[in-house]
Amino acid sequence: SDWYFFLFVNLPPRHDERVAHISAQVREAAALKKKMCTARPGWHSMSLREGLYKKDSKVAKIEIPLRDVLELDEENLTVRVEPLVTMGQLSRYLLRKGYCLQVTPELDDLTAGGLVNGFGVETSSHKYGLIQHSCTRFEVVLANGDVVTCTEKDSPDLFAAIPWSHGTLGFLVSVDFKIIRCKSFVKMTYIPCHTQEQYLDAFEQESRDLTNDFVEGIVYTKEEGVIMKATLVDEVNKKQVNRIGYFWKPWFYKYVQTFLSRGETVTEYVPLTHYFHRHTRPLFWEMEEIIPFGDALWFRCLFGWLGPPHVKLLKKTQTETIRRLYEEHHVIQDMLIPMGALKDAINTFHDEIEVYPLWLCPMALLPSGDSGFMKPVVQDGQVVERMFVDLGAYGVPMVSNFEARDTLRRLESFVRKVKGYQALYADCFMDRDEFREMFDHTAYDTLRSRYGAVDAFPEIYDKISRAARR
Repeated sequence: SDWYFFLFVNLPPRHDERVAHISAQVREAAALKKKMCTARPGWHSMSLREGLYKKDSKVAKIEIPLRDVLELDEENLTVRVEPLVTMGQLSRYLLRKGYCLQVTPELDDLTAGGLVNGFGVETSSHKYGLIQHSCTRFEVVLANGDVVTCTEKDSPDLFAAIPWSHGTLGFLVSVDFKIIRCKSFVKMTYIPCHTQEQYLDAFEQESRDLTNDFVEGIVYTKEEGVIMKATLVDEVNKKQVNRIGYFWKPWFYKYVQTFLSRGETVTEYVPLTHYFHRHTRPLFWEMEEIIPFGDALWFRCLFGWLGPPHVKLLKKTQTETIRRLYEEHHVIQDMLIPMGALKDAINTFHDEIEVYPLWLCPMALLPSGDSGFMKPVVQDGQVVERMFVDLGAYGVPMVSNFEARDTLRRLESFVRKVKGYQALYADCFMDRDEFREMFDHTAYDTLRSRYGAVDAFPEIYDKISRAARR
């Protein structure tokens, strides 16, 4: 599909023309006093649910056909893209030219606009923060149809508020990302740990070491996990090269688990392109629920080249029965936890859901985002912690008393108590007051009024709450 748009639909010189058409649609809807949203079907999003507001006939659906990489600025090390550019499309474009994003989220189908308006993290986030922290400029169509650009110096309040706003302040029509010069390989070190104290200590130590380009952990039981660190390199020992991305190779998390039985720290070299998409084939570990024998050697060799299925295809073909089963017996959550609360978080997840593996991804909340939706941990007016951890739980709960709503509300309550945050693509059962307790709406509310967004767009909560999604 990328080739179709490259050849027949999108051309960078037409960006201003397309934005003018979007502006005209917005002005027309504003004149009719209609609320607005994009015309992109709900099943295209990476959330498991579809927003009910998309089905409201009174809401104006604004066509935003913006799927192009617009400009690579090699002098200032930035790339300008339109919001529907996917991470797969962008990473291929940049890698061919010797660059990569500071933060390259894992799954190919994630879009630039979705990651900025929502949430984007990767294993370089301990150095560079969330993907929002690597943005230098936003171009936005406001509720009245005006087209504005904002940076840290020009309209800094709007610039800080766009991330996590879910399109409720205006329509994002382009974004500039910082890029870095990349190398051909990463030098990967796998550190197997057989006690909780061991993997927590190793994870924090490697996360705070900024000489590491990438850090992550996979926790397989309450007491066992593997911590991984990696650095960008060009020179490799050819005997230690492992091309983990080939379709016949074991699923990454299964391969990593083997280091627990080996019992020793191992180093190898992985092609950068393979590293960036190491979790793509098994969709982290969700494919095991869809194809239980998917990691069997015979299946990988015969059919591995067919996968993975696109998330939007899974959503489009999902029956009501399957949807209900997922809702009642399955968890997909990313909770963003201060590093100091990680032990309590893992123990709470174990008691409440007992889902394994768990993904650990360190992420720094950099000062450039302090006026936005998320804040570092503050005590007595002083910042005491900027390093958070994305604690990802994806799978079937093994506890006998799992009740989706009640259990997840208890997890949300725990996250609020430790001053953490919830990734909003997932089911959110908080009520409006609890949501506002978790996320600072001060600047957001002011900007909603200033830019006329109150009557033009739903509030964030009314787009992401469980009651607003099906």
